[in-house]
Amino acid sequence: MPEPQSAGPSAPSLTRRVLRNVLWPLALSWSIGTVVAGGAAHYLTGQAFDHAMLDDALAVSANIQLGERGVELLLSPREVTTLLFDQSEEVHFAVLRPDGSRIAGETGLTAPMPEPGSRFQFSDIQFRGKPFRAVVLSQQDPTGHSVVIAQTTRGRTALIQRLLLYTLVPQLLLLGLLAVWLWRRIRTDLRPLVDLQQALDRRDADELAPVTVVRTSREVEGLGDAVNSLFDRLSHSVQAQRQFAGNVAHELRTPLAGIRALADYGLAHADPAVWREQLQRVAKSEARASHMVDQLLAIALADEAHATQVRAPVHLAELVEQTVLRHLARADARGVDLGARGIEEGADVVVQSNAALIEGVLDNLIDNALRYGGRTITVELAGTVLSVVDDGPGIPPEARRDLMQRWAQGAAGHKLGEGAGLGLSIVSRYAGLLGAVLTLENDAVTGGLRASVAFSAAG
Repeated sequence: MPEPQSAGPSAPSLTRRVLRNVLWPLALSWSIGTVVAGGAAHYLTGQAFDHAMLDDALAVSANIQLGERGVELLLSPREVTTLLFDQSEEVHFAVLRPDGSRIAGETGLTAPMPEPGSRFQFSDIQFRGKPFRAVVLSQQDPTGHSVVIAQTTRGRTALIQRLLLYTLVPQLLLLGLLAVWLWRRIRTDLRPLVDLQQALDRRDADELAPVTVVRTSREVEGLGDAVNSLFDRLSHSVQAQRQFAGNVAHELRTPLAGIRALADYGLAHADPAVWREQLQRVAKSEARASHMVDQLLAIALADEAHATQVRAPVHLAELVEQTVLRHLARADARGVDLGARGIEEGADVVVQSNAALIEGVLDNLIDNALRYGGRTITVELAGTVLSVVDDGPGIPPEARRDLMQRWAQGAAGHKLGEGAGLGLSIVSRYAGLLGAVLTLENDAVTGGLRASVAFSAAG
């Protein structure tokens, strides 16, 4: 058997798609979280270092007083160095008069002064060609001095980098571990789908037995059940086709052989009267074979309708009237009085059903009555119950169940040599498909057979 041709490039792996759809949002959320964490770390670290510089400025300012020589710094250079010592940063300071002249500290060290109403102001400045973070503390006491502290930013930058490193690396490791874990779990959870695919790939085209479904999830269970349901419908359809082919081959062999024998016998004689007699017999045999083919096709339709039946509103009175009219000519030819009763009273009776199958029920019941039922046949409609009543010999109670089986014939059928024992079997099958109840009983008035099909109120 040739390999199926690919219709295009292969579809992406479901495992990869699920993993990508999970990890991309996680990675995006992680990136946003990292940016937020980095901004928070930068802000909080800057706040801590800025407050430390402000404390240094306050400590320097606490040692400035107004003396005989004006505003003086009471600390010696060594003491100032000790006060402002920082192992990792370069620190400079300056004490300025209100006019900006220097009292102590570095020459040329200036920074933006505080806004009106504020005692201190932080800013980023350049001093001696380097970036510094500076704070200006302005005192409103009689001295009116300002203290400027400038500090390099190596320490705070290094601290921010370490905080980000210690935050990002564990998160990256966790993201990687999560990706591996998700990959393994998704592959495990999707394994039943792979097993189902492999089981279907290994199957022969004629094997329609249900596949084994591993019920690990509702989705896998639903897919497996759907596949098995499809196999069940296909198996039913294949079985019906095989039965139909076997039935046709078996049942048509005899009438066709009879037709051939009648034709050969007629051809062997030169008498036109013999030809006419044989042609009449051929026509009768052909009619019997044609009727049998119609019944076999009806059985095939019933088997097919098991999976494809479509229901719609059906007006029973209208359907009964059309069916009776269709059989009226045949009944007149046989000298049978065929009529209907209850049509006017049941004009509004509607059932949700299949019109073709209901017609099949009536056609076969009327056909049986025309063959075996005597001189009067009445189709009755009473509510949602359809009945075909004749005045024939009826059917003994012990034989009714058997006559609903395929190929089963009563004594009248064997005596007349008509039919193939399929009529009541078809009616029984159609009734089951329609959800109706078929009953066979002898009518109390006519003494003949009353075959009734009762539909449910909802159809």
